[in-house]
Amino acid sequence: MSSSTTPPHACGPACTHEHQRQGPQHIYVYSPSGAVRDKAAFKRGIARLRALGHGVEIDPSALQSHQRFAGDDATRLAAIERAARSGADVALIARGGYGLTRLLDQIDYRLLEHAVAQGTQFVGLSDFTALQLALLAQTGTTTWAGPALLGDLGRPEEPDDIMLACLDDLLAGQGEGAGWCCPKEKSLPEGQDIYVDDATLWGGNLAMLCALVGTPYLPPVQGGVLFLEDVAEHPYRIERMLTQLLYAGILGQQKAIVLGQFTDYQLSGHDKGFKLASVVDWLRSRLAVPVVCGLPFGHVPTKVLLPVGARVSLSVEGRDALIYWGHI
Repeated sequence: MSSSTTPPHACGPACTHEHQRQGPQHIYVYSPSGAVRDKAAFKRGIARLRALGHGVEIDPSALQSHQRFAGDDATRLAAIERAARSGADVALIARGGYGLTRLLDQIDYRLLEHAVAQGTQFVGLSDFTALQLALLAQTGTTTWAGPALLGDLGRPEEPDDIMLACLDDLLAGQGEGAGWCCPKEKSLPEGQDIYVDDATLWGGNLAMLCALVGTPYLPPVQGGVLFLEDVAEHPYRIERMLTQLLYAGILGQQKAIVLGQFTDYQLSGHDKGFKLASVVDWLRSRLAVPVVCGLPFGHVPTKVLLPVGARVSLSVEGRDALIYWGHI
């Protein structure tokens, strides 16, 4: 967005304000999904949070392992409850992977709702999408799609500046939006600028969202802004999952679909030109709902934080896009 239309606290590539590191915050790190195999990344992430001046509390079962999970089901349910009772400013997942869908019928959603009301912000992505959407469906509670400890703060390279700035904004309670530039090859047709006002922002990992279709853990959002991302899924699999959401009537009930980053897949000679842009073109041909691309969110270093369940506005002018939640 131009400087005349970008809110002063819009976090992300279009951010115009100068960030200042926030004072010490209480961050609770827990493992509700996959086992932590990369202990070095775990230690780097903790060290970096502490170097930023934050107090980090590590859940006692954060490094446990049972099969592919961070402990058995009872262990991980207890970790979620401890995170909710911690009184922390932020409850941050160690990593995603798989494991939360099998817990959804046993989670104390009222406990998590109370924790958020008392000021704890739950942050994560990937497998965490299942818990976020279930909590939204069960209680209407807002959580944050954002970084995980290992993949974002514990990576060998320095953490991404934009991601850190957005995390700072969350800790300071001053973030108001996320702006980005849509990729030229996937931008809206010329002259099709859009503006959506007062819509529920929801979504996350595409595979996790599809896994909730037909269950009481998928929020029945109509007239929302649905954002989606995924990793290691070939474009034909992405199209297949989008087709499921299309046929289920979910996509057509939204005011806009916003596609984030789809990464770590490999095309082959068999595709004969079929690629992610082909999926976008096909989806636009089947929907009257606008499809916006390029959101800096997903399994990538540069990611914004997004309030899942909040009321937002979405504007797209040319290639400049902005999701704004400054009123919450």
